[in-house]
Amino acid sequence: MDWFTILFLVYSFLGFYFLFLFFLIYIHNRKEFFEVPPITKRYSLSIVIPCYNEQETIEKTVKSVLDIGYPELKNVFVVDDCSTDNSYNIIKKLASKYPKVVALQTPKNTGKASGAKNYGAKFAKTELIGFSDADSYPQKGAIEKMIGFFDDPTVGSVTASVLVNRDTKFIERLQAIEYRVIVFTRKLLGFIDAIYVTPGPLALYKREIFNKLGGFDEDNLTEDIEITWHFVAAGYKVAMSVPAKAYTDVPQNFKGWFKQRLRWNIGGLQTINKYKTAFKEKGMLGSFILPFFVLSWLLGITGLAILTYRILKFIFVNYLSTLYSINVQTAILSAQDINLAPNVLMFFGVVLFFLGLSFTFLALIYSRDSERKFKKYGVLGLSVYMFIYLLAYPIILIASMYKYLTKSYSW
Repeated sequence: MDWFTILFLVYSFLGFYFLFLFFLIYIHNRKEFFEVPPITKRYSLSIVIPCYNEQETIEKTVKSVLDIGYPELKNVFVVDDCSTDNSYNIIKKLASKYPKVVALQTPKNTGKASGAKNYGAKFAKTELIGFSDADSYPQKGAIEKMIGFFDDPTVGSVTASVLVNRDTKFIERLQAIEYRVIVFTRKLLGFIDAIYVTPGPLALYKREIFNKLGGFDEDNLTEDIEITWHFVAAGYKVAMSVPAKAYTDVPQNFKGWFKQRLRWNIGGLQTINKYKTAFKEKGMLGSFILPFFVLSWLLGITGLAILTYRILKFIFVNYLSTLYSINVQTAILSAQDINLAPNVLMFFGVVLFFLGLSFTFLALIYSRDSERKFKKYGVLGLSVYMFIYLLAYPIILIASMYKYLTKSYSW
């Protein structure tokens, strides 16, 4: 058996393993997918919104948080990270208009969302502390659908469904598909206590635990991943409420999308490096989250390598065959050379693809949004998503690894 066959079989095994694992989790928990614990206590809450040059969106974000409809929301701390646009003036006007809004500004620009978040968190005195990005819009009732999870003393954080705010451009529609698949996958991971990120658009934490763990890591580009791993490493669970929704603006062009995904992956690498010793420890971080994170990336890179190898081999072999045929003046291909019988590797590849496609369809069904009418994804959108968009991720990961190793990155 040659090395390529062995590599492909290992790749196929891991792909089948994760897909079947997710399908089994779904089958076992499908009736509980949208369940929300009843409210037995209304915890006091403060929400921190970090802001840097967000004059176009910050007012809408603040109003969305104020309209969330949670009676125990005490304060909304809007932290300007020394913006160079009109953001801080807008924030001060909002603070003068709405009693719950507190305008804050960092002593100096921290250059990262985590710095502004930690600065704002110092002013919170409530039982829970929440965070929302300055370009995200939590929906009314979202908090009511999240706080019931905190009745479990082992739950330290709760996250919501994060969906794309608009899909007028094709790249936004591709991200809309991606975000819906992420919502579905994250909830499935929640059933086995393996959620690995509490995204910035809307996440709640028990403030006492948040402070005890030191808040966000300001050296990490993805503070929302790092703090989730920190909570899990400390023995706390992370829950997710699917009905609680927050919409977020996504990059509208390829350059912005690529830059954002680079930051996500570099931050992921930083987090893996920080918690690499968890492999030796018990608990979900070391036994599942960390291996799942690493293996998912390895699968992506391996899949790209296999595809690249097959394409290059096909081109190279056909080039040599054509060159030889011209030199000896003979036919390149005869009827008896055509073999239509599928081999095992091709069969595994096709099955993996259709299982992945089925998972995507299932995710889109379960994360459908009756509150908003978005454009249909269509055959073209789904095809580009499956054949091009997803294939770009391993390339971004390789670029991220290079930037991480050479330390040529910033928030």
